[in-house]
Amino acid sequence: MPEALYPAGGILLVLLTGAVWQRVSSNRRATLATLRSAVGWASLRGTSAAAIAGVSSYPHQPIDGPIRARLGISRLLGAIGRLARKITPPIYTASATRRLRLAGKGRSVDGEGFLAFRLLTLALILPLFAALELASPIRGLEALLAFILLAFLLALGPEALLNRMVSSRQEQIRRDLPAVAELLMISVEAGLGFDQALSRSATSVQGPLCDEFSRYLGEVRMGSARREALEALDRRTDVDELHSFLMALAQAETFGISIGSILRSQAKRTREAQHQHLQERAQKAPVKMLFPLVFCVLPALFVVVLGPAVIEIYRELIK
Repeated sequence: MPEALYPAGGILLVLLTGAVWQRVSSNRRATLATLRSAVGWASLRGTSAAAIAGVSSYPHQPIDGPIRARLGISRLLGAIGRLARKITPPIYTASATRRLRLAGKGRSVDGEGFLAFRLLTLALILPLFAALELASPIRGLEALLAFILLAFLLALGPEALLNRMVSSRQEQIRRDLPAVAELLMISVEAGLGFDQALSRSATSVQGPLCDEFSRYLGEVRMGSARREALEALDRRTDVDELHSFLMALAQAETFGISIGSILRSQAKRTREAQHQHLQERAQKAPVKMLFPLVFCVLPALFVVVLGPAVIEIYRELIK
């Protein structure tokens, strides 16, 4: 009964559109939260809240229609995320949560959003088959191949996107680590304490590594033990070079070793590790070039070189 699939397909398309709208309106919701905080702070300080926030000072102002609709869509997506978390196997949920944390999106909202998006993409496969079967002009083998390709993209697209985000973030951390280690060494040898040097280095270099160091400083200032904060930073990044660097800092903290000598040796080691990593990537390049060379370049080259000869042989010998 293909006609019975139309309502389900329409509902799933509406939900997917709602996911896009939630992405677009996230910045506006953050701005509204900031304005509410400013209004509350101004009320405590005795200043006009309207002068700071740029809104009317009348209390309990009603929310306009578009914002109410977006809040309803957000609640709907949250419900879909909770449903997806319930029906998803715990092993996959733990793996997705870990990869989201490595990608810098470790909030529970991000986890529910990813699971909701994953559920929507999987649920769109059946309406996609019905659409290709009924509304598409292609038939037969072409329709089957198109369905297999689109189903493959819908099933594995979110996974590939998340893995790409994780590898890109880890590569950027690996690239920024030598510069941050050298800045730390110079700052400590100049007379700054480790926390002050780390704060200065985090503000000098922009990137996920400095964001993680800033989070580490915040956890330490809130009362967390330094070793526990370093281990938490290691779990959020999972980079081998950074793991060695953090464990050296933790050992220096535990055994009372001079932090300056540790930073000097670690700065040298991270530079050498970065050089070895670049050499490894350069040695992998010929292997990665082999497949496009064999399947894309060489067939075209054979057609250009052997094509005229094959045509002449066909004309002279066969005809």
